[in-house]
Amino acid sequence: MTVTDVRIREVRHSDGRLRAVASITIDECFVVHDIKIFQKEGEYFISMPSRKTSEGEYKDICHPLNTETRELLQTLILGRYRELLENGE
Repeated sequence: MTVTDVRIREVRHSDGRLRAVASITIDECFVVHDIKIFQKEGEYFISMPSRKTSEGEYKDICHPLNTETRELLQTLILGRYRELLENGE
C-alpha cells in the first residue's frame, strides 16, 4: 500500500480538540475522507471516519487492520499537518 496524496483542511473555529480534517489517496485509486486530527495535552493523534450508532457510540467506518498500518497513516498525516503549521499555510 502506498499513500499517494495527503490533503489537510484546517478547522479554525473549533472550541474543542479538533484541529484539522485530512483526506488520503491510496495507490492513486482509493480515497478516504474525514480523518480527523485532534490535539490532547500537547500531542496530536488521528481518528478514522466514524458514525454514531443508535446507542450513542461511535464506530469507525473504515480503519487499518493492524498497528503497523495505523502508525504509517498517523505518521504521514501528522507529518503533513506539521509541515502546514510550520509553513503557515
